[in-house]
Amino acid sequence: MKQSSNISRRRQIALQEGSADYLAKRAELVEIAGRQFKTNGFKATTLAEIGHKAGLDRATVYYYFGSKEELFRECVRLGVDTNIAECERIFADKAVPARDRLRAVIQQLMAAYDHYYPHMYVYIQEEMSRITGEKSTWAQRIVSQTRTFERIVLSLVSEMIDSGELRKDIPVSVAANAIFGMLNWTHRWYQPGGPHPAVQVSAAFADIFFDGMKAH
Repeated sequence: MKQSSNISRRRQIALQEGSADYLAKRAELVEIAGRQFKTNGFKATTLAEIGHKAGLDRATVYYYFGSKEELFRECVRLGVDTNIAECERIFADKAVPARDRLRAVIQQLMAAYDHYYPHMYVYIQEEMSRITGEKSTWAQRIVSQTRTFERIVLSLVSEMIDSGELRKDIPVSVAANAIFGMLNWTHRWYQPGGPHPAVQVSAAFADIFFDGMKAH
């Protein structure tokens, strides 16, 4: 218990000091953890194997992160924070037509999946339902950000339906879920550097949506 407390205290001091070497090793552990979580699943992944791939023993990993859960949270935070901030910026620019903003939001999320691969996919793949049921401040914040993204898409789709740009016979929620489904399902097949870059995927999804929802 005393040893654990000492490691925790050393970790907090190191975080406050924020040396380049310390932060670089934390970033490396986050990168390794994200790939292990996606490949083996959160439950099957151990701190020992993450440490091994980083050239550290299990005890040393605790100098950088207090738990596997903390590593997972950092994986998710990196992508989610940036993505939501950018989507809110896009949505707030009312000088841009709703169609262009919706296309930009679709492109932004796919770009985040690519840039923060595989961290955001870990959240979608197996942990989204677990986080939704948690009561911690962190979990509720992540859920709130997810709901913000959903509201942005719903609002833009609704605006386009009201203006007559999109067909009215399909409920807003169903149309929005078509977008969520296309984007989120990419966790099953998308990899950076593959034959179809993120910008091509997002453009295709937007075209499929707008063509299918075109007002008759």
